[in-house]
Amino acid sequence: MLALKERLIIVSEKTHFGFESVDENIKAKKVKNVFESVAKRYDLMNSLMSGGFHKVWKRYFAKILTSKNNSKILDLASGTGDICIELANQNKDFKIYHTDINIKMLEQGQRKIIDHGKIVSSLVCDAEKIPFPTNYFDCVTIAFGLRNITRKEKALSEMLRVLSPGGKLVILEFSKIWSPLSKIYDNFSFNLIPKLGKVFANDEKSYQYLVESIRVHPDQKKLKAMMEKEGFEKVSFLNLSGGIVAIHQGYKF
Repeated sequence: MLALKERLIIVSEKTHFGFESVDENIKAKKVKNVFESVAKRYDLMNSLMSGGFHKVWKRYFAKILTSKNNSKILDLASGTGDICIELANQNKDFKIYHTDINIKMLEQGQRKIIDHGKIVSSLVCDAEKIPFPTNYFDCVTIAFGLRNITRKEKALSEMLRVLSPGGKLVILEFSKIWSPLSKIYDNFSFNLIPKLGKVFANDEKSYQYLVESIRVHPDQKKLKAMMEKEGFEKVSFLNLSGGIVAIHQGYKF
């Protein structure tokens, strides 16, 4: 009698990679390739794409954190370190962690942090598997990184876990623009930004993805609902520049 062999079939969930639908287990690799490609020109392209407004958004974002002196702050998807630098400039003796899943982005960020005369610890960190104890941080920040995470709910759950009671999560991310401006914004995003990527970063494809990733990211109300579902309380959002970006805040009690 022939023995029956059981086969384990692993079915991968689908997720967005821009407008493309891909298996969840390969999105992280594709995103990694994007940011390895753009790392050296990342800051230049941010300024070109936003007309310099990304610096204003980040500065405002850092100022509204209102964390106490000596707070431990985890900055996820830190990239080239702008948020860490803004926080370090507040001179509140924050213990800041500059983290990213991509080593090349961390290297660019650490160089810039040193150039600004700051000392900030850098480490590789997956937002879905944060390598810190429960109830450890007073504040968790993430700027322009959440939309690139494969399992956003898992990442939000991890952010809640590592926050201490009374701590807060603050997110800065592209969101849904005020509808009367949407056509102008779409024309600029889809027609100009990939061309800027081609000219200044020699990478049109990566910037096409980055534009598309904004459109499939949860809007203000959906992200608020996601945060509440994962256990955050007193969740709120604030639109900047007509909703091009939004700041979300939520607390752990």
